Amino acid sequence: MNPFETPPTMNDPFLSGTRRRFLRTSGLGMGAAALSTLIRPEQVSAAQPPAAFPGFTPRAKRVIYLFFSGGPSHIDTYDYKPDMRKLHGQELPDSIRNGQRLTGMTSKQKAFPCVAPMFDFKRYGQLGTWVNSDLLPHTASIVDDITIVKSMHTEAINHDPAITYINTGVQAQGKPSMGAWLSYGLGNENTNMPSYVVMISKGRGQSQALYDRLWGSGFLPSRHQGVKFRSAGEPVLYLNNPPGIDRDTRRQMLDKLALLNEENHDRFNDPETQSRIAQYEMAFRMQAAVPDIMDISNEPKHVKDLYGPEVEKPGSFARNVLLARRMAERGVRFIQLFHRGWDQHSSLPSKLRQQCEDVDQPCAALIKDLQQRGMFDDTLVVCGGEFGRTIYSQGTLTKDNHGRDHHGRCFTTWLAGAGVRRGMEYGLTDDYSYNILENPVHIRDLNATILHQLGIDHRHLTFKYQGLDQRLTGFEEEARVVQDILS
Repeated sequence: MNPFETPPTMNDPFLSGTRRRFLRTSGLGMGAAALSTLIRPEQVSAAQPPAAFPGFTPRAKRVIYLFFSGGPSHIDTYDYKPDMRKLHGQELPDSIRNGQRLTGMTSKQKAFPCVAPMFDFKRYGQLGTWVNSDLLPHTASIVDDITIVKSMHTEAINHDPAITYINTGVQAQGKPSMGAWLSYGLGNENTNMPSYVVMISKGRGQSQALYDRLWGSGFLPSRHQGVKFRSAGEPVLYLNNPPGIDRDTRRQMLDKLALLNEENHDRFNDPETQSRIAQYEMAFRMQAAVPDIMDISNEPKHVKDLYGPEVEKPGSFARNVLLARRMAERGVRFIQLFHRGWDQHSSLPSKLRQQCEDVDQPCAALIKDLQQRGMFDDTLVVCGGEFGRTIYSQGTLTKDNHGRDHHGRCFTTWLAGAGVRRGMEYGLTDDYSYNILENPVHIRDLNATILHQLGIDHRHLTFKYQGLDQRLTGFEEEARVVQDILS
């Protein structure tokens, strides 16, 4: 006898009650509810979020966020100035450092010698944008399609608070991530996949720790948290059925379990119970959808060649970028790729070269691939880290062994697609790439701009928690949408 076919009895404490018996016996339980969302997916997607701009048409349907964890050096990539060559070896003037708070790694240094980039730079594109031609030749080919913001800044100077800050809007732990906010505010376009997916790749440099709370839901319902896809084994933990359980049996199990959870919700009114039901249903649908998305064997050779040879290696940044494009095609709203290894306190010339080898071709390929597929105009691509690096040397000042410390006063991020202006440089730093001279962009402003392109007014995307209307962009200072970089 199949235990899942045993009918409920009047004495069953969980299934008693006229309404619940009716739902169970009439076939209108969670299994039918799940089927209805597959037939009419618009029922699970917020067509007009309460935080939307009245009369504003969103430019972005989705976001692909390429996050370089560790703090890539803006000085050695995009924020280059030829006069830096003259500054090499000179002490950083006190008037430039201006009492800046230092990390524990350089606070005891007695000297702060400036270090010019050890690479060649050339001008590219219609504006003659400086790009490291040694390390980023592929990215140089798309400068006319992106906006490079050179005036990003943050108050955080250490990794954990900085990466928490840019991802959740505050330096303290426990708040929802941007992807969770978007899932909460906009819903899901694809009932077979989560609205927020995270993938992680590891470079060859020193890697700072990444924690699941960086893509967590905080005080929002847990169904909005990011789902982390793995590079080996099951893409998502516990997604596959255990031995001896087929798909039909799993469906029956979930229907029974949903009834128990509904009973529990009726008794205790815990909203997380509803999240649990939704997550079980999502996992069931993902069992069919995920294998197809993760299988790149049907991608044409010319597309794989675009992303480079590392695309064939599971877990590589190149593979994850291609998978991000495949997920974007299938309606995943927010895909965030973390690439670790950018914390170059020593051996920066060699370590930075390795990191750029990992990301240069795939980043450029993503832009070109989106354009070829007609997705560029409604996909927002964001590329950057939690802060930049100092012009002064950390450790011994030699050609191959110097490093750079953390620097939050200015750093570089680039954006593309979905209404972002093409071929633009925004913001200006001083001759030392140390302080911002024009058009500062705080990380809260970046987040407000991302929300804006998705049709959300960041001031109105709120959730009541601890007596306050919480929001991604915080309340310390009013964040602004950076309209200058938008078309």
